[in-house]
Amino acid sequence: MRLEIGNKVAVLDDVIKGKVVAVNKNIIAVETTDGMVFNFDEKELVKIEKEQHELSKFSDINNDLLKEKIGAVKQKESLFKKQKQAVIMEVDLHINQLVKSVRGLDNFDMLNLQIDTAKRKLEYAIAKRISKIVFIHGVGEGVLKSELQSLFNKYPVKYYDASYKQYGLGATEVYIYQNIN
Repeated sequence: MRLEIGNKVAVLDDVIKGKVVAVNKNIIAVETTDGMVFNFDEKELVKIEKEQHELSKFSDINNDLLKEKIGAVKQKESLFKKQKQAVIMEVDLHINQLVKSVRGLDNFDMLNLQIDTAKRKLEYAIAKRISKIVFIHGVGEGVLKSELQSLFNKYPVKYYDASYKQYGLGATEVYIYQNIN
């Protein structure tokens, strides 16, 4: 690629764009929009043929073979249709959601109440063939989370941390296997 005076160029390893103002063998002088002039080796520059706002998704790719390969890739039609509205049951196990007052309850009683609620909701979901449940347990010291995991190990389920974006760190999503023989 031979650069000429007046060509628009960009520097490969920097965020500098400008116009070629002088060419001396392999040393190219580039004037930026700020009026600063920098000297670069020709190998450090790339010619800008179109401005970024004019480019479509793949028009900046100059390799014809690559363009052919991109054009040849076809989307396979999936045999499965994505469900837009998947049924996900949410169970909030925070103690203030389960009882009106914690007066008279110690930590052991509260934990048992939370575990019993989780067990009832899990068995309800299995009976009603609900495939996903999100148990919101909060972060805390991790006691409730570890107790929930030992409960889940007794059922035909797979469990993992729920979506951080939606629930933060304090939730576990449970997938219930439907066709267990």
